[in-house]
Amino acid sequence: QVQLAESGGGLVQAGDSLRVSCAVSRVQYDNYHMAWFRQAPGKDHEFLAGLRWNDGTAHHAKPVRGRFTISRDNAKTTLFLQMNNLEPEDTAVYFCAARRAYLDLIVPDRLSYNTWGQGTQVTVSS
Repeated sequence: QVQLAESGGGLVQAGDSLRVSCAVSRVQYDNYHMAWFRQAPGKDHEFLAGLRWNDGTAHHAKPVRGRFTISRDNAKTTLFLQMNNLEPEDTAVYFCAARRAYLDLIVPDRLSYNTWGQGTQVTVSS
């Protein structure tokens, strides 16, 4: 069973950058997709970006494209989300998630991901 643990959240000011991390362990197969979601108070989970674990191919959701970047380290132990030019509207709990995928398409549906971390809070002050 894949295990995920987020870290790196915190309180920042509007315009700042922040990188959150997700320690990934017990990945037994190459055909996993990892993703970042966030959940703001009173809102549903929002897909931000996904990445194919075997080759690092990434897909970013349109609302954050150009500001957020998903990546992983070469050792395949950590997933990252680099967030630039943060806005108060980015305040949320950020989650990493994993799914075993049999097709290359990175899907934005949270119900397709069956393993989740505990989340890390990001708060952006104006």
